[in-house]
Amino acid sequence: MPHIDLPKEYPGIRSLFVFRPETAAPLCDLAQVLLHNPHPTLSAGERELIASYVSSLNTCNFCTRSHSAIAKHQLDSELSLVKQVLADPEAAPISDKLKALLKIAAKVQSGGKNVTTEDIENARGEGATDIEIHDTVLIAAAFCMYNRYVDGLATWQPDNEEFYDKMGAQRVREGYKPTSINIKLDEQLKTS
Repeated sequence: MPHIDLPKEYPGIRSLFVFRPETAAPLCDLAQVLLHNPHPTLSAGERELIASYVSSLNTCNFCTRSHSAIAKHQLDSELSLVKQVLADPEAAPISDKLKALLKIAAKVQSGGKNVTTEDIENARGEGATDIEIHDTVLIAAAFCMYNRYVDGLATWQPDNEEFYDKMGAQRVREGYKPTSINIKLDEQLKTS
């Protein structure tokens, strides 16, 4: 049960966006830039994997499942690939560069000062650029905030794989515009 009176027909962060649209707009804008807009080198799927991985480390069910579904659709893959990354990035069939960036993201998740020069040099050794390192740190930091926002107010989180899958496909099509984020659960399940 949510800690505050949130609209019951909207799950997770969507209920918070409907509750407080003034704060939703900049949060959606940040997600749009970090995860959806074109990037010089990291695919949207790779950026969604970073968001999903950090959310998993933070045990935020809504964000983990949401961004896992989006990553699945962005990567045009099966959810099993995303689950492999969440369970053990080192053993997952992803690039060594992405593995190094996920290590940095995990360090940010546990505390920004935990990122070492060696972590950065390892990522550079795998071909990571400064913008990729920057954006990995910012995605990880932002998702610590998003995850704590969702869980700190005890938002309602559906346990419906179809919901997350359809939402993932929608995010790929529409991005993180506040108007597309705030679709009700029953409307989401009717669309594909």
